[in-house]
Amino acid sequence: MAGDLKGDLFFLAPRWDTATYVTRAGAAVFSYLATLQYSSTAGAPEKAVADHMKTAYTKPATTKPTNAAKKPPGQSADNPLHRLFHDKTRREKNRSEAIRNCRQYWGTNYAAGGKECDEFPFAVTYEGCAQALPAYEPSKPKNNYSVLPLPKPDNGAAGTLLAGFLLKNRLVDGQDDAFIVQIT
Repeated sequence: MAGDLKGDLFFLAPRWDTATYVTRAGAAVFSYLATLQYSSTAGAPEKAVADHMKTAYTKPATTKPTNAAKKPPGQSADNPLHRLFHDKTRREKNRSEAIRNCRQYWGTNYAAGGKECDEFPFAVTYEGCAQALPAYEPSKPKNNYSVLPLPKPDNGAAGTLLAGFLLKNRLVDGQDDAFIVQIT
């Protein structure tokens, strides 16, 4: 044998799960912090959503709802996002809070011209729009998310990317798995 034979032994233990909502059979995966990438380059199908998220990260106080101290999660390993699957009521509440805000800031016709209410963090995460409500995690910062009416095709393309990412990376419900978002 040759080379440096010193150092600490490292072992990344696999996580075993039987999450049938990810695939029909269980699996073992190595836990790591997965990164979802969205593109804000011209021609990217999810460009409008990526631009929205980029603004939420770089100029959060300019987004709706208003919150001068807004710092949306999902940009770093210290403050990641977590998949929400089992609590359908909470996922629906995340979406309804987003829509309520879109109506509040852009009126009841916010969807005119083929738009949808885009929310970030995603409705399928614990950090979604309903997180700070009394029924969930009232100790979390209020209005720490962003909503914006965006073209339906961009919103759909971004949703398709998110769904594929969650499956490919076998992210399961709860705090044991996490991911971050990167805008390119």
